[in-house]
Amino acid sequence: MKQPDSSNYILQAKSDQFHWEGVGQLSIKTFMNGRAFYKTNRGYFGVEEGRYLLINNGPYTITIEEDQPVESFCIFFKAGFAEDVYRTMTDSSDHLVSDPYKQNGSVEFFERTYSIPHSLSKQLHITKALHSHWEHTCYEEQYHFLMENLLISHFQHLKATESIHAVKSSTREELYRRITLAHEYIRAYYHQSLSIEEIAIVACLSANHMIRSYSQLYGKTPHRHISEFRIEKAKVLLKDTRLSITDITFEIGFQNPASFTKIFKQYMGISPTQYRKKVILAKN
Repeated sequence: MKQPDSSNYILQAKSDQFHWEGVGQLSIKTFMNGRAFYKTNRGYFGVEEGRYLLINNGPYTITIEEDQPVESFCIFFKAGFAEDVYRTMTDSSDHLVSDPYKQNGSVEFFERTYSIPHSLSKQLHITKALHSHWEHTCYEEQYHFLMENLLISHFQHLKATESIHAVKSSTREELYRRITLAHEYIRAYYHQSLSIEEIAIVACLSANHMIRSYSQLYGKTPHRHISEFRIEKAKVLLKDTRLSITDITFEIGFQNPASFTKIFKQYMGISPTQYRKKVILAKN
């Protein structure tokens, strides 16, 4: 799996059971038909279809444990590539002409999962469709387009740090990193029994500071997000009539069907059983 960090490259594979650990380049990870779980020096991440994970250069582990093959499509960028593209997007034409090979400072992205915007989805679709028989110049151009998309997203998330209450920009950025790590941990493990203390430890913050900063950034508490992720998953599982309400209860992390029914009704206005009937009627 290890490739030289002097080149951009793509890995595409299918597997229902997979585990790997090592050191990798700056990369984006996408998956179809299931989830993959990552652990880096920063935190824990679950990547499902419709989102991508962005990881900086460094050590990480990946684990896939699914009942059906999960398709992975991962793009790796060579060392210094992000910095070169960043300079062409931000430096003046005069500087780019007078000193085209100037060395740049490092670019460190926020390690987290992102929803895939239309612009990036289009580039990923082109890349995936053509990468196996590209000419060299063609795929090198595509890496530039992809990196431009990633950097534009990075600029937007840097701006989002302004919503965090701190005087120094460096402090706001670090708090943003830590709070998004708490959010990613919730996204990955909402189906398990999570405590505020556990989430705060992942974020390297006190429990009170984590709750307050999390609410500032997302406009809702960690507990609220856990419940929302569980309900959204429940809505998907309720469409499968082979699963009982009890099966779904434990699948999404509730301790008993009564608790599941109570929370589901609070969010959806109807019970899980009524929701299932409504979905079946609509299908027929």
